[in-house]
Amino acid sequence: MQRAICLLTLLLCGCSVGKYEYSSEAEKRVDMTVTGIPTVLGVGTLGTTIPLTSEYSLTAAHVAKYSLYRVKAYHPECDLAVVYHKNTDFHPPHFRNGHIGDKINLYGYSFISAMPVASTGTNLVNTGLKNEWNKVSCVVVASDAGVVKGMSGGAVYNAADDSVAGVIVGYSDRINDLKTGKALYKDVSLYIPYARFKDWLNQAVKS
Repeated sequence: MQRAICLLTLLLCGCSVGKYEYSSEAEKRVDMTVTGIPTVLGVGTLGTTIPLTSEYSLTAAHVAKYSLYRVKAYHPECDLAVVYHKNTDFHPPHFRNGHIGDKINLYGYSFISAMPVASTGTNLVNTGLKNEWNKVSCVVVASDAGVVKGMSGGAVYNAADDSVAGVIVGYSDRINDLKTGKALYKDVSLYIPYARFKDWLNQAVKS
């Protein structure tokens, strides 16, 4: 993957970016998690998890923190966590790191409708991301695929071979150039690529 060439400056503005739609395929690939925090829907805050094994699932750390699942491991730098979750009738995902310019498919659950949703797009650029959950050393990928609140922790699939490329962690209204401050891209989704958590994930599942 290319080195980060820009810095993310604004995060999570509004409730969604880009286009997404209901998807029965998303229901097969990811699960919904709910916290006990009330919302206007009356069902609690939503997030998404990715089944890994019969006992564990992968998700965003900020989803795991407030979910009803017990956390097995947090990534030391990235917004990621492995949680205990009983998974049945699922196919263990195959992971492969993607590249800038690759086509991708995103799967998760919508906070607005509590329904499984999906979107398609292209990897645009690597970018820095620093917040409460993610250190700037954990470079993320920005894409033009649509995303809505609730999809955090969901799966990003490489369209070429249907392998998992990473985990959705959020979105931004723009990405600025480090030197000029000018917007390079607007309304992007953000995900942590497999290359950033491969070793940690293998260790977390085996230990």
